[in-house]
Amino acid sequence: MQMSAGLFQQQVTSLTMTQGLAQAISLLQFSTAELTDFIQEKSLENPLLEMEDHDPKDIIVDRDFKRNTTIRYEEQDKQISPLDFLTGKGESLREHLISQLRLLNLSEHIKKQVQYFIYHVNENGYLTEDVEELCLDLKITSTEGREILSLLQSLEPVGVGARNLQECLLLQLKKSPEKNELAEMIVAEYMEAFANKRWKIISNKLSISLEEIQKVHDVIQQLEPRPGSSFSHDVPEYIAADVSVIEVDGELVVSVNDDLIPKIQFQAQYKSLLKDKEINSYIKEKYHELQWLIKSVNHRQLTLYRVAKAIVKKQRDFFYKGSEALKPLSLKDIAEELEVHESTVSRITSNKYMETPQGIFELKHFFTHSLYTSSSTAGSTTASHIKNVMKQVIDQENKLKPLSDQKIVHILAEEHSIELSRRVIAKYRDELNIPSSSKRKRFAEGVG
Repeated sequence: MQMSAGLFQQQVTSLTMTQGLAQAISLLQFSTAELTDFIQEKSLENPLLEMEDHDPKDIIVDRDFKRNTTIRYEEQDKQISPLDFLTGKGESLREHLISQLRLLNLSEHIKKQVQYFIYHVNENGYLTEDVEELCLDLKITSTEGREILSLLQSLEPVGVGARNLQECLLLQLKKSPEKNELAEMIVAEYMEAFANKRWKIISNKLSISLEEIQKVHDVIQQLEPRPGSSFSHDVPEYIAADVSVIEVDGELVVSVNDDLIPKIQFQAQYKSLLKDKEINSYIKEKYHELQWLIKSVNHRQLTLYRVAKAIVKKQRDFFYKGSEALKPLSLKDIAEELEVHESTVSRITSNKYMETPQGIFELKHFFTHSLYTSSSTAGSTTASHIKNVMKQVIDQENKLKPLSDQKIVHILAEEHSIELSRRVIAKYRDELNIPSSSKRKRFAEGVG
């Protein structure tokens, strides 16, 4: 076979990733904050771009329900106090401790030393630095350091300044109005065995019953392992929902909150320059960029609306019953419904939130994996539903004889037609922060 080189013409069709197309795709996955920043950056680069204040009338909404939706919101507004919108930073643990320190009858020198210790207390209320190291920093003796530590641990909340969980619990037990010497002894001397529920060892050494240890366990369950957790650590961050869903006359109405995004328009004073031949090319280039940006933003919002509406249609029960009513749903299901690529659905649901009657959820929350139940029912359910069923089963168990993972497997299969392996049950139990049966076991009646 002879081969020869030559020039040939061939017509092919291919997709070229232009800068504008790449921009349109990237806008899909931008969060509202990222999109706002992007538009602001473009306004600095493009003199033709003008941003206007947001107008609530720009929200994309089901037109048939627009009038009723407005009425529903007005009715809700009557019950809302302006004080509900006041925000501010709460008091931090450090501020709370220092404010107490100022009220103590101590010398300024001692107060500064206690304050130095306070600066080494973490957000959970624990002293993170070794006392000996702090003593070296302050050039004081170990005895003086222990006195400073004692002053710190005398402050509220009870347990603050502890160096470990054991000390934290002991501080709370010692300051409790109801003295419990047995609880103090167990925490002080048998903490590891107690935490791992090796209670028979404690029972034999202290000559007490398992029921008495159970009562100690119930007391300790009421203590706070992180005394600083109730104080503010950071300025609270609020989520502005990209999409809202409300019920109007028995129908679920979807609206995209366009008012969160700066409104873009063409600056009219540059219109005459489009005809100026000397600067025509530059102005035209910026004009086309502006038009493409407006088109890309509109396409993003319309895509978001269509995807949100498809999600609401597929997951209708969720909006009335909550997460336990979520059905198996994949990105592919929505993509096929809207006749778009799966990657488009993935991008538009990233970093977006939906406000619903059940609360605010990320759009990704509505996509759940399908887990098949027994062949007799030929149905499917979600991991979220299975976890809810598991939790109900465990909540109803006899705490004196808690269910093993294998027993839960049998109950789910026989009573709920859900067939899973023991390994999956253990995995879901860990995700629910439910301890194993041995650690759930109680030795006396009561809630614990």
